[in-house]
Amino acid sequence: MYTPDRDQDLHWMRRAIGLAALCPPATGAYSVGAVIVGEDGTELAVGYSRATGPREHAEEVALARLPQNDPRLAGATIYSTLEPCSQRSASRTPCAQRILQAGIPRVVIAWREPALFVDDCVGYEQLVEARVTVVELPELASAAKAANSHLGRLS
Repeated sequence: MYTPDRDQDLHWMRRAIGLAALCPPATGAYSVGAVIVGEDGTELAVGYSRATGPREHAEEVALARLPQNDPRLAGATIYSTLEPCSQRSASRTPCAQRILQAGIPRVVIAWREPALFVDDCVGYEQLVEARVTVVELPELASAAKAANSHLGRLS
């Protein structure tokens, strides 16, 4: 399996951060960007929170832009500016579960979800438990948080 190097991870996370800046701000939701990159290093799909509706998450939007069971997902990496959610307030599938169902083997995040809307997000742990490689880029956390200034101070 192709594994991007740190410079490539930083490049794609910066792309996701740019997408997060496009999110319409919502008082009860994070602004998140996501990019799915194929094994060959090409961009397969992008998404950002509320891109196609008021309740959509970035990963959900990006995954919906690809055919279900797309064989390229088996070698893909998804870059998300925030840890994929482990629970949803609505009757929607959490993003960590969507990533597992899609068969994506590698996830890169900029920061872990703080306890603002959910007391204990365990998306990171669920992915690791399912043997997904999860990489965190803390050096881009502040840039990812900037798209969420509408929520006040975030840890």
